[in-house]
Amino acid sequence: MILFCRTRCMAKNILLAFIPIFVAVDAVGVLPIFVSLTEGMRRDEKTKTITQSVLTALLLAVGFVFLGKAVFKVLGITIGDFMIAGGAILFCLAITDIINPVKKQRMPGQQLGAVPLGTPLIVGPAVLTTSMVIISQYGLVATLISVVVNVLLAGIIFSASSVLIKVLGDAGSKALSKVMSLLLAAIATMLIRKGLTQILGPS
Repeated sequence: MILFCRTRCMAKNILLAFIPIFVAVDAVGVLPIFVSLTEGMRRDEKTKTITQSVLTALLLAVGFVFLGKAVFKVLGITIGDFMIAGGAILFCLAITDIINPVKKQRMPGQQLGAVPLGTPLIVGPAVLTTSMVIISQYGLVATLISVVVNVLLAGIIFSASSVLIKVLGDAGSKALSKVMSLLLAAIATMLIRKGLTQILGPS
């Protein structure tokens, strides 16, 4: 009976921790950006990129859960600093994407999986901040399980992106690519703005 109650309580904590992490990861929202960034890649290149992005996201998220506060304190880094750095990377990528029509010259696939897909798109400031908050509410184990499941779910969603590309066709994919580049620039601006707000405080 006691074991059943503990199991039920753990399952409840995992579910409650899963929801905010799912919102923070926003794999469905990131999917169009993923399609834009990986346009023109071969299937094996895309699979390698997805694998690298998932591994990068997992290592960062799990490592941050254990060491985040300590590392940030030692280095003197704040969440605001992290937001600004992540936003700057995304903004540079978005601008290059818009002015350069040749996708393969934009960023090598070896880098694309780690940055910006693994971080800050899958695991960025929102996920890291949310993880730190829910640890105190639902416990370390529930938080870890929720983070791992959400990152793996993002990888599964990215793996199904070829279906979306087939539906859109070549012209639709290129149009989506440019629109998503603008969206990427907007997300970058938002991260920088929130980072500055964190550092400077609300006006």
